[in-house]
Amino acid sequence: MSFVSYAMILAGGLGSRLCLLSEKRAKPAVPFGGKYRIIDFTLSNAVNSGIFDVGILTQYRPLSLRDHIGIGRPWDLDRKRGGVELLQPFQGWRDTDWYRGTADAVWQNWLEVEERNAEHLLVLSGDHVYRMDYRPLIEAHLARGAEATIATFEVPREQASQFGVVRVDGAGWITGFLEKPQDPPSGRISMGVYVFHTGVLREALEQDSGRKSAHDFGKDILPALVERGRVLAHPVPDYWQDIGTLDSYYGANMDLLSREPAFPLEDPRWPIFTPSTENPPARLGPRARVRSSIVTHGTIVNGTVEHSILFPGAVVEEGAVVRGSIVMGDSWIGPNAVVDRSILDKRVHVGRGAVIGHGDATRPNRACPEHLNSGLTIVGKAARIPEGITIGRNARIAPDVAEEDFPGGNVPSGEALERPKGGADGKSTAPREARV
Repeated sequence: MSFVSYAMILAGGLGSRLCLLSEKRAKPAVPFGGKYRIIDFTLSNAVNSGIFDVGILTQYRPLSLRDHIGIGRPWDLDRKRGGVELLQPFQGWRDTDWYRGTADAVWQNWLEVEERNAEHLLVLSGDHVYRMDYRPLIEAHLARGAEATIATFEVPREQASQFGVVRVDGAGWITGFLEKPQDPPSGRISMGVYVFHTGVLREALEQDSGRKSAHDFGKDILPALVERGRVLAHPVPDYWQDIGTLDSYYGANMDLLSREPAFPLEDPRWPIFTPSTENPPARLGPRARVRSSIVTHGTIVNGTVEHSILFPGAVVEEGAVVRGSIVMGDSWIGPNAVVDRSILDKRVHVGRGAVIGHGDATRPNRACPEHLNSGLTIVGKAARIPEGITIGRNARIAPDVAEEDFPGGNVPSGEALERPKGGADGKSTAPREARV
């Protein structure tokens, strides 16, 4: 076979920079855009590009991904030949263990590549939001006789230090690969989308497996292949966003609300597939006001929603205001409550008259100052916010907290409220339903 028919999606990362959003789920399983999960975009790109044989390499908290993907029916991947398979690490064979890095994850599953007799392999990251037809990338890789081809994207130079940065000559060949350099030479970065000649990749992975290294594509494999001189750059001009931090997650969601979004979800030429939930249509009450927002099925709005995204089953009661926020599924915003520039995970209960996102936006969060410092407030899954209290900006409210876990009342900007470890008997003080 001289074409690419098999893709591996890297979906096992910890995603600690997403703070509470990835503490109980894999980063590619984080909800996005009102009804999707982040991995939906990579999976949809694959099937829209004609690739129907996909292995998903998981490790950290894989249950959320497994439940979301199932047998792959929404992506037309429930097939007898090909389809989708979750490849988790396991112990028991001599050459298997927990994945030590992205390259090691592929190496431990190399039998999947050999069984398909694939001459070339597509390797993708599962935590990016973008549309891409992989066929032109593959065609360029084959036409130029490359050993590896990397899809590249231009970002502002001051942001490039967060990514793998490439140097490219006039003919399009990559002459240097720098993983997260402190002083990037340019803003041309790797998108985490690669095509490899499988023979070359096998040799590189086998050599790397016996070394002391990070066993990572960006840190080890790609720089080594670039030294061989046959790695091609394939520039992609369209929208691409790495969902690596809370700010990038929030920004990518807010991009969807622009008057003419750079990444319209409703583009019929390149649909994004996801499992459908059996919710009724959205309902707007007689006093509801909704502006520049995404309101999905099953939501009920009786208050005001401005420049926000409501996931299925979210409820905004009369007099409540949701502004510049992301409210995930089955959350309830009580009467006269205010949610401003905040991210609420699933099943959050906001009591009557409570205010989330108020005050000083310059004080970073004391628990995670490097990730929560731009004025966002985040509330964890199934948290219950008492009536009438105020939660500041850059605040972090842990999952599953209950009303009695707020002994001091208000939570100032930059503070973190953690769930108590237990009462006098050592058991959790949170009510049973908050721990679901």
